[in-house]
Formats: sequence, C-alpha cells, structure tokens
Amino acid sequence: MIEGFEIGHHTADGDGWLTGTTVVLAREGAIGGVDVRGGGPGTRETDLLNPATTIEHVHAIVLTGGSAYGLAAANGVMTALEAAGIGFPVGPEPHQVVPIVPAAVLFDLGRGGVFGNRPTDEFGALAVAAATSGQPAVGCVGAGTGALCGGIKAGFGYAEKQLASGISVAAAVVVNAAGSAVDPATGRLWADQEQLLAVPTELDRQALASAYAEAQASFATTIGVILTDAIVSKAQASKLAAVAHDGMARAIRPIHSMLDGDTVFCLASSRKPVVLDPMRWLFAFNTLLAGAADVFANACLNAMLTATGRGQWRSYTELAPSASG
Repeated sequence: MIEGFEIGHHTADGDGWLTGTTVVLAREGAIGGVDVRGGGPGTRETDLLNPATTIEHVHAIVLTGGSAYGLAAANGVMTALEAAGIGFPVGPEPHQVVPIVPAAVLFDLGRGGVFGNRPTDEFGALAVAAATSGQPAVGCVGAGTGALCGGIKAGFGYAEKQLASGISVAAAVVVNAAGSAVDPATGRLWADQEQLLAVPTELDRQALASAYAEAQASFATTIGVILTDAIVSKAQASKLAAVAHDGMARAIRPIHSMLDGDTVFCLASSRKPVVLDPMRWLFAFNTLLAGAADVFANACLNAMLTATGRGQWRSYTELAPSASG
C-alpha cells in the first residue's frame, strides 16, 4: 500500500445480503480529484473536487453498494473520522472539524435476495474500523460483494506499481459493469494485456458466452480510486482520474453506458515531486498518467480473477478454469 493510505471493507454476504462498503482513508488528508462518466452516476461531494472550489484535502473516499441508498455509508465514515478529530477545521477547538468524504455507489440492489438489504451508516463506520495500510483484501469483499460484470461474478480489485521516477501509483476498483470483461472471440479477459492467462478451451468459451447471453439487463457502475504519492494539484488529480477511465476501457467493453455511472476518484498524498527538473515535468506527468491507466486496468483484472461465485452467478475462474490453470 502507498504510504499515507489505508483501505477497509465491510462485507454483508449471506442471509439475504450481497453488498458492502469499501473506504479508502487518507487520515492526514490528500489532494483529491474525480472524473464521472456514464448515464447513471450516484455520487456525493464530487463538486468540491472541482479545482475552483475551496477544499483542497480529502480524508476518505467511500465506494459502496446499495445504489443511491448506499450513500448513507458515508455518514458513518464521517462520524468515525470526526470522533478521531480528522477533518477540515471549522472552529477553534480541535474537535470542530468536518471530514471531507466524497462517495460513489454501484447498483447491487436485491442481488442477495432481499431488496431492502443495503449499506447503512454502520457499514461506513465498520469499514473505517477495518482499514489497514497493508495489502487490502480483494475479491467479493466490501463494495465488490455484490458486483457483476456481463453476467459474471466480479468484485474488488487492487493493483500498484512504482514508476522509474520512484513515484508510486495504485488503483482500488470495483468492477460492476453492464458491459463485459471478456473478449467474445477468444474468451480471454480484456484486461489481460500481457496475456498472462491461457486461452480458454472451446468448452469454457461456450460457458462464458452462455453466461453473457443469459445475463439480465441491469443497472451497474464501475467505481474506483487512483492513489499516488506524487505532488499534484487538484486539476492534475482530476486528470489522473480521467485517464484512469482509459484503463477501464481496456478492461470492460462497452463502458459508460446509460446503465453505468462510472466514477473514478484520485487521491494524492503529496509525498514526492513528479520530477525535480521543471523542464521535464510535463513528460514525467505524462508517465504518471500512463501509469494510472495501467494500474486501473490491472486492478480490473485482479477483481475478475479473485471473485468467486455467488448464487446464480459464477466467476471467470469457475467458468473458464482452463484459462487460469
């Protein structure tokens, strides 16, 4: 995990539940940006990430199931951070703060069997309590618990890389898309750009095609966060979030439909300069942008490979065991 960040999940899986909440914490504050696409976004506090607004630092990002109902989970995150004295100061006393907690939701209503089972304030508080600076749990956890992609069980994925400059960039992503993560011609995952997996057998390709063909049309939305330790402005953070959508496009086709509200945030802990030589800054920032797209696609791949089947939905590794060995 990049220094300065923590990720925590709260998962509700079983007994009529299939949903959850994921929180990305920046307790010391981080420069924030966002890029929202698709026809059906469900978000909170995205306007304050506009470069023209007052607030500079974000203390947490909430990714959650529950569609618009799930935005309640951000209240629990705010309460937990307020209790710790973390937030934007609005008075002379240390406890007089307002935690800055943007959020985005995905659609998973009713997938566990009970339509009314969705994230609440408590989900956010429990996700904060579970947050760790170690490698986050992946698969059907947190906001990825009820995620689907093209009729296949999906989940939460994470990927991280260090650039030659020493700057790190990572992506925490929940794949939940109306489109598909699978190339119908080969059965390969679109996100497997380096062809790390084997080509599925004909039988497995037929199983994947059947899962997609039998999938019922549903609201969806893929959401995620780009993390970096680079020193960037709010405008540059939003550019990083925007370019991360390129990584999404490599992993899911089609994206940004009227059934998706695809949203990507960016948090920058501002620990390292992009480059010391100002004459080379633009080229170095382009490298960081490329890294953001790469890790987002890799996180999508991780989400698809670590998901496990639930109910009527099977995962990619279950439908195409020949691909993953």
